[in-house]
Amino acid sequence: MKKLCLLGLLVSLASQTALADTSAAAAHLKEKKAFVDHLLGQMTQDEKIGQLRLISIGPEMPREKIREEIAAGRIGGTFNSRTAPENRPMQDAAMRSRLKIPMFFAYDTIHGNRTIFPIGLGMASSWDMKAIATVGRTSAVEAAADSLDMTFAPMVDIARDPRWGRTSEGFGEDTYLTSKIGKVMVESFQGKSPAEHDSIMAIVKHFALYGAVEGGRDYNTVDMSLPKMYNDYLPPYRAAIDAGAGGVMVALNSINGVPATSNTWLMNDLLRKEWGFNGVTISDHGAIQELIRHGVARDGREAAKLAIKAGIDMSMNDTLYGEELPGLLKSGEVSQAELDQAVREVLGAKYDMGLFKDPYVRIGKPENDVPDYYADARLHRDAARDVARRGLVLLENRQQTLPLKKSGTIALVGPLADAPIDMMGSWAADGKPVHSVTVREGLRRAVGDKAKLVYAKGSNITGNQAMFDYLNFLNFDAPEIVNDPRPAAVLIDEAVKAARQSDVVVAVVGESRGMSHESSSRTTLEIPEVQRDLIKALKATGKPLVLVLMNGRPLSIGWEREQADAVLETWFSGTEGGNAIADVLFGDYNPSGKLPITFPRSVGQIPMYYNHMRIGRPFTPGKPGNYTSQYFEEANGPLYPFGYGLSYTEFSVSPLTLSSKTLKQGASLEASVTVKNTGKRDGETVVQLYVQDVAASMSRPVKELKNFQKIMLKAGEERVLTFRIGEDDLKFYNSQLKFAAEPGEFNVQVGLDSESVQQQSFELL
Repeated sequence: MKKLCLLGLLVSLASQTALADTSAAAAHLKEKKAFVDHLLGQMTQDEKIGQLRLISIGPEMPREKIREEIAAGRIGGTFNSRTAPENRPMQDAAMRSRLKIPMFFAYDTIHGNRTIFPIGLGMASSWDMKAIATVGRTSAVEAAADSLDMTFAPMVDIARDPRWGRTSEGFGEDTYLTSKIGKVMVESFQGKSPAEHDSIMAIVKHFALYGAVEGGRDYNTVDMSLPKMYNDYLPPYRAAIDAGAGGVMVALNSINGVPATSNTWLMNDLLRKEWGFNGVTISDHGAIQELIRHGVARDGREAAKLAIKAGIDMSMNDTLYGEELPGLLKSGEVSQAELDQAVREVLGAKYDMGLFKDPYVRIGKPENDVPDYYADARLHRDAARDVARRGLVLLENRQQTLPLKKSGTIALVGPLADAPIDMMGSWAADGKPVHSVTVREGLRRAVGDKAKLVYAKGSNITGNQAMFDYLNFLNFDAPEIVNDPRPAAVLIDEAVKAARQSDVVVAVVGESRGMSHESSSRTTLEIPEVQRDLIKALKATGKPLVLVLMNGRPLSIGWEREQADAVLETWFSGTEGGNAIADVLFGDYNPSGKLPITFPRSVGQIPMYYNHMRIGRPFTPGKPGNYTSQYFEEANGPLYPFGYGLSYTEFSVSPLTLSSKTLKQGASLEASVTVKNTGKRDGETVVQLYVQDVAASMSRPVKELKNFQKIMLKAGEERVLTFRIGEDDLKFYNSQLKFAAEPGEFNVQVGLDSESVQQQSFELL
């Protein structure tokens, strides 16, 4: 009886007040383990199981039913409800439950909440950690103000097969760059503490190896050696966890034949024991049920048993934990200790989010509710514009076609030139198309009355009816793609007419956002044929042609590159994308973005990534290709390499110097270059450092990114950049999974992309 009274002091809260500050309550609340253990001791079996259920707000369970289940202690958290008026009644229901254990509310805030920033590839293209921190912090502030406690982000899956639709969500192909971004995103989401009123808990995903699915087909299998896992694919998850991520979302794929959701080695041996992770683990949507279709569980009962024994704490969109765990516990197939450990992690996450101290910490009081959650005034437009333009990548600029002049007549054409939905990209949280600045609107604002802007759509996104139907089927509320019913020839003729009366043509082409999304894997990386027909017709006018690409993956644009005088990669650049693109097109901002992922020439080259393994018969450019690793139908090598991106100015990099030709274990040396802005405009660039292990106990990559610096130089300015290289930069997991640097020769390369580099060597003693 005394224990229940103390528990009442700990978790019984008046509807907007924190815990009573009695000495006993305060003592327990200040010590996480004691608090969680004490609360766990008061819970019934049904209440424990309830904490493991993460329920989607939607048709699966009506809101009234959800509130009943919460009040009965049978739900631990929800996702997809996004405002205080939606979430307060559910938290009120939790406060009516026997133990008054608070709910948490989660959502996929990936690259913005209401203000939408560039997609992951766009953020990564900035190579700017301050800009990326702005994305995370702004997203957290907006999400918390809407009453959200948790986000299923960052997504740090390494993607080396761009056919995969979810390439758009991540940060590219490189382990080092993705690890740095993942760390920054976790820290900026969670701020000083995930318990703060303006912070949210980060749930890193998708653990693990989801970006390596076979054939780039979503939800597929992954078969991978342990050294490749440890060296290439696992470090970004580890970096996010080491940064303090409160949780992990588990991947939908299998790993070497064992689904991640039932993979005891992955979830217990690696994550918990080897890495020391003590946060909450959450299945992906419906993944426990899918163990049956994976072929590792006979039925729902066995699926639930496999998942909880593997270490899956919360079941997203749960049915099986609620239905099957009581029987599994009764039979002894699942132990009380296994159940308690999962519940302990859920309660611990709620403690870390500050919900036991104040369940309404982010919901607030009714009188403080925002009158209009969708008001434009709530957006952070200046930040969105600044981040967006930092991630735009200039791929081509023949005869200084760009920047454009704000004079004369400009033809703007293309199916994506006035596409507010597509501007936001995939997983755009609570962003609204009405808030998006399209390229058409951005250019209109930029030129004002100084130039004439002539617009024509020119083509639809696709002329393939099956593709059109599929992309609209993905959207539950309303079709995203609305075709112009006029014949393709009529649309092209209209665009050609606009081009002929103009001084320059800007064509905005590429993919709709649905083409680079979950469940949108592709067999080709080409721009749809109707858009290529448009480009061909525009080229025939003889007018300077600027291609503005919108896409969520690298595209095969070898032919398009030959037609265009300039090419600007904009990805899906978010709420302020149109203004950011206009800033770069007219030279109000000098582009500085660099590719975080390789552009192959064709889909046949996949996988293509810069840090591939060394082999015995490599293809060497300029030499005969006979009996070397190459394709003979087209040029070898990428269309655009990792780290590539142009500017409106020019930069030179001096020969590389090393402070020493030898490096003792435990010591460091310095690599230095002088970088000069040799052009006539101020500009930023990213100076990149790569390392190659010349001879090791196993084959190693041709090079690996180990550091970079983004610098601003005025026209004519030069600066000495110094990179420190230590033993840790040379370490790798060998065939026995020993993490160590092996003595021998190493090459150091410094340059402005992964191919254009200066090189020196040293020896690790």
